[in-house]
Amino acid sequence: MSDVIALVFDFDDTLAPDSTSGFLADMGVDVEQFWAQEVGPLLAQQDWDPVPAYLYKMIELSRSVSHGTITRERLQQWGSRLPLHSGVETLFSRLRTTVQAQHPQIQIEFYLITSGIGDVVRSTSIASEFTDIWASEFIYDSQTSGIEFPRRIVSFTDKTRYLFHIQKGIIGPASRNKPFEVNRKIPEDRLRVPFEQMIFVGDGYTDIPCFSLIRRSGGVAFGVWDPKHRDKRSRAWGFIQEGRVSNLNQARYDDEAELYQWLEEAVDSIASRMAISNRIYRG
Repeated sequence: MSDVIALVFDFDDTLAPDSTSGFLADMGVDVEQFWAQEVGPLLAQQDWDPVPAYLYKMIELSRSVSHGTITRERLQQWGSRLPLHSGVETLFSRLRTTVQAQHPQIQIEFYLITSGIGDVVRSTSIASEFTDIWASEFIYDSQTSGIEFPRRIVSFTDKTRYLFHIQKGIIGPASRNKPFEVNRKIPEDRLRVPFEQMIFVGDGYTDIPCFSLIRRSGGVAFGVWDPKHRDKRSRAWGFIQEGRVSNLNQARYDDEAELYQWLEEAVDSIASRMAISNRIYRG
């Protein structure tokens, strides 16, 4: 039996304010105009998927040089100073300490699956906390160093693909350059992290397939909303009404925050269930 609990996070509006909007604002771009007048028409009039639409418009913006070329270095610099939600920087060590104290036979791992930009999130102060990170990625022009084309797009059901990576243990550097490995059939008793031992935390429409898969499979799904954007709370409330998430809270992770306390309860509940199952399994 597996002794691993996987706590899987979305990033934008879950662990931090929207990193792409923040990057654009830092460049001097009118963020509302970018989403409403640049990206919006692609969705409403040309049937684009939201994630490739915003990546495409960022490439156009970079090539226009009106705000400077968007390079890997520029994205990484933004990631290194990106603000995080309250309590996020110490969240991981606190949960590890709690699990070690109460269930020393269980280990907890953290994963990040986001539609945001990989070179941004991998440059944040918390990137080293994650066993693996999957995000949308660019390739860069060899002459201008600017973003040239998406080499990975993570959107909607794409996110569930990476839950299967976690489930089957196809993670870390050894899993790279093997795009079809996730389709390999693995017997249920050899799965590294069954879905019922996963917790998923997200805020948006791209997280719905993950919410549904995790809940349907016996895991726990938490919906969150950024308290600085109360207009997004009604969207998150819809996830509760539709039964997609187990709970809904503000995206705050301090010790006293309700979300953090629920995360502790969820981890403890799964760990206790695993301990009982292991005792029965081992006889």
